[in-house]
Amino acid sequence: MSTSPTTTARPTASRRSAPSELQSVWLVTEREIGSKLRSKSFVISSAILLLLALASVIWGGIAANTAGDDGIPIAVTSETQTEVSGLNGLDVTVADSADAATALVQDGTVDAALVPDSSGGAFSYKVVADDGAPSGLLPLLSESPTVELLDPAGAVDNAMRTIVAFGFGIVFFMAAITFGATISQSVVEEKQTRVVEILISAIPVRALLAGKVIGNTVLAMGQIIGLVVIAIVGLSITGQSELLSGLGGPLVWFAVFFFFGFVLLAALFAAAGAMVSRQEDIGATTTPLMLLVMAPYFLVIFFNDNPIVLAVMSYVPFSAPVGMPLRLYLGDAQWYEPLLSLVILVVTCIGAILLGARIYQNTLLRMGARVKLAEALKN
Repeated sequence: MSTSPTTTARPTASRRSAPSELQSVWLVTEREIGSKLRSKSFVISSAILLLLALASVIWGGIAANTAGDDGIPIAVTSETQTEVSGLNGLDVTVADSADAATALVQDGTVDAALVPDSSGGAFSYKVVADDGAPSGLLPLLSESPTVELLDPAGAVDNAMRTIVAFGFGIVFFMAAITFGATISQSVVEEKQTRVVEILISAIPVRALLAGKVIGNTVLAMGQIIGLVVIAIVGLSITGQSELLSGLGGPLVWFAVFFFFGFVLLAALFAAAGAMVSRQEDIGATTTPLMLLVMAPYFLVIFFNDNPIVLAVMSYVPFSAPVGMPLRLYLGDAQWYEPLLSLVILVVTCIGAILLGARIYQNTLLRMGARVKLAEALKN
């Protein structure tokens, strides 16, 4: 009589091949990223977004250079006229006195005035401007004079304020809406096709959620980093160094705030998708989240000149990724404020992940009618 020596080999091999939780998270993450990168619509839409960003930066540089083709309008007095004689790129108006030159700046006739400096400084003249000296003026001068602003509070141009506010708002809005909707739709699709039952038989539910959130966050951050790089390179190439110097720091902060803000929303969108079993019902659970994403966009567009509204926005987790970078660009935030706002956002993000994970785990296998929030939160 003989016995087979391999009768117990298969169960042992099967147990050994089961992925760990970390491996499970990575597998789901890889699946989420791979499915998006294989999607023609995602690749094309991302390429269009980056091309539009590049075009807007180039257009801004061309517009700025074109605006300076006719010469920078400045006023001088008889004492300072010799400082600009022979200089190209200036449209010079000679005023009777320093007060008259300053008045021309105040009424908008000229962008700046060169007047005698009676403060006893190192230079014989100073530049008087309304809310900021023209960017092309100071490099033309042989000296680096004192700049006196008549309206320091308006140092950021209103048009540029609106453009930067719109840029931060629309990027956060589009990325959150696009990837958030994708996450919730993916969860519902897996429930409808029963794929989720196969998935959770092999990996833990929390690993499935973590992989979805991480995968889509990587894709969203890839777009954001691409936009930041395009903005920095484009502004440098087109000679918009003054704008770049003011926008560089806020862009970095925007990327940091966007990361935690998106993770917060991604966890909630996944939970919202798990609460329904049909694609046509998904709007019922994701609409509140859509409103939370839309609110910062509209607020920053209509209230970008309201310091109180922006201050409140910069500390509310759902709007901080838009409000705080804009305040940093405008120079309205103290050095410690972005750090404090980031701490609030991170704490809220952790709470949202725990809440989303609980809802996701409690409702993922429930089919049929939409699960109410109170039921989804029960143990």
